[in-house]
Amino acid sequence: MDLRKLKTLIDLVSESNVSELEITEAEGKVRIVKSGQPAAAQVVYAPVAAPAVAPAAPPAAAAPAAAAPQAVAEAAESTGFVVKSPMVGTFYRAASPGAKPFVEVGQAVKEGDTLCIIEAMKILNEIEAEKSGTVTRIMGENGQAVEFGQPLFVIE
Repeated sequence: MDLRKLKTLIDLVSESNVSELEITEAEGKVRIVKSGQPAAAQVVYAPVAAPAVAPAAPPAAAAPAAAAPQAVAEAAESTGFVVKSPMVGTFYRAASPGAKPFVEVGQAVKEGDTLCIIEAMKILNEIEAEKSGTVTRIMGENGQAVEFGQPLFVIE
């Protein structure tokens, strides 16, 4: 990984709400962790062949959105399968602003159907249903930031 790309990643982490970023490429793995001071970031670079270190659990206090704990509590009360965000990013219910949402409450979905899109670092990631069933709740708000592990949908 070249230094310009590494510098860009450090700048992105320091200017965003992301507290930790890990990227694996053919040359190795880079992990950037934001420290308590806003301008500093810690960079650890290890070759891919090195023994894997157990990933650290994301800090519970790092959730900046006040709605996230409420969504987790609501999801715990719900019955059915909870689809959680696999990454930090921006939640979108539709492919474009004027398009129809991928799913609505009450709609039947099959395993592999697209439920939403999460934009992370200018990459649009389609989030697919892991189970077949009926969407009973949509807990993500269109255009809002989501955290890793935040409940997005409930499928029964």
